[in-house]
Amino acid sequence: MTHKPGIVITGASGRMGQMLIKTVLESDKATLAGAVEREGHDWVGRDVGEAMGGAPVGVTVTSDVLEAFSKAQAVIDFTAPEATLAFSKLAAQARAVHVIGTTGMTDEQIAQLEPASRHAVIVRAGNMSLGVNLLMQLTKKVAAVLDEDFDIEVIEAHHHHKVDAPSGTALMLGEAAAEGRGVKLADVRDSGRDGITGARKRGDIGFTAIRGGDIVGEHDVLFAAAGERIVLRHLATDRAIFARGALKAALWGQDKGPGQYDMVDVLGL
Repeated sequence: MTHKPGIVITGASGRMGQMLIKTVLESDKATLAGAVEREGHDWVGRDVGEAMGGAPVGVTVTSDVLEAFSKAQAVIDFTAPEATLAFSKLAAQARAVHVIGTTGMTDEQIAQLEPASRHAVIVRAGNMSLGVNLLMQLTKKVAAVLDEDFDIEVIEAHHHHKVDAPSGTALMLGEAAAEGRGVKLADVRDSGRDGITGARKRGDIGFTAIRGGDIVGEHDVLFAAAGERIVLRHLATDRAIFARGALKAALWGQDKGPGQYDMVDVLGL
């Protein structure tokens, strides 16, 4: 890749948006081509560097999404499901790589990405970190070896601002465990326990969500049987790991054909 691809960041004022902007600005492999915020936001019309409390960087925050996307080779999007669906159509129109870190998308919403993926590259993952994607592969392998004498529980912890549960990463890990066991997660998922729930059903994959403080992200996959437990764990202490992974995905997608990919593809796992 001889030139530096231009990257647009959506949700520029959010914590991940600002981290993504910082990561792109510090990269020697990409340039910041645009920063997008919703119409009426007080950042619109301002230099994004100044809006973030620093020096100007020569990029003005805009609410004109198509104009911003048309100048870019990639879009990195950690926003909300409905916004992501709208962005996917515009990114495809601009033939820009669309890197999606948005969580909380339903199966129906994910299916709606298909038309856009016929025209452009979409890289979607519930977690962009190398460590978590390695954890997914380990989870699948361990689940394939251990039978239903081992209960599986995915335990995740995040900051108190997070709005969806289980986290996208927890669901990815649950899917990996289900795949390892040769079952569909929808058939064995056990979450939201409260009150007199009865005994745990053999073979179920459980989810526990913790919300508090400024926890960036912690994920455990517990395999528990009579007399022994195996715990696979990933701890994130800096959300910059997600931004670096997203930028890696945006760069990786530059020479790929239209379609839907994930971080396992990007990392070659």
